[in-house]
Amino acid sequence: MLLSVEDIHVFYGPVEAIHGVSFEVDEGELISIVGNNGAGKTTLLNTISGAMSPSMGDIKWQGKSTKGMGAAQLVRSGIAQVPEGRMVFADSTVYDNLLAGAYVRKDKEGIKKDINTYFERFPILGERRNQKAGLLSGGQQQMLAIARALMARPKLLMMDEPSLGLAPVIVSEVYNIIEQIRKEGTVILLVEQNATRALSVADRAYILVTGEITMTGPGKELMHNDSVRQAYLGV
Repeated sequence: MLLSVEDIHVFYGPVEAIHGVSFEVDEGELISIVGNNGAGKTTLLNTISGAMSPSMGDIKWQGKSTKGMGAAQLVRSGIAQVPEGRMVFADSTVYDNLLAGAYVRKDKEGIKKDINTYFERFPILGERRNQKAGLLSGGQQQMLAIARALMARPKLLMMDEPSLGLAPVIVSEVYNIIEQIRKEGTVILLVEQNATRALSVADRAYILVTGEITMTGPGKELMHNDSVRQAYLGV
């Protein structure tokens, strides 16, 4: 098992945000976690990535507990995160944002090669390589945030609300990118309010409600579940 989250509890001060959540992610999978705003999705990802620590429970990465591992160490071990809201470095150039994504790497030639690869994959980023990232459109910033995370060459790419605030046509483009990344062998853990998109691409999915997993199953199967359809798909 690549990632195993085992009965974790996470607190913000006295408030318990995650209540005994357990799930697994294996090689070759695209796993979606669907929940409304405030369900605890971002807290969950931040705990896996080392930005927060569980008060109880454990997270195992490639069979080993991540207790005591900081965020940088987890990135080196193969976990990268595309944060909610893109969080690009607005005053830095597109090129420097990609360079920042490779901060745990020492192979200068490999880094240059990967940057050129992402400029080819995302031509608009190549065209604007010397432009400040804050001047890009929302969709372009999302592409940059994805490419920046991939610069760490992760085994697991965690994506937090990649469709948030984007026009439908751009959302489709972003999800095409997600499926391509998955086909290339990167495991993806995707959290979304956009249940239709998230469930449509997921091998397996989990429904998160106020910090608890209430349902799990194949993504397309959950799309046809009456409770899920009423709560998240508006039907």
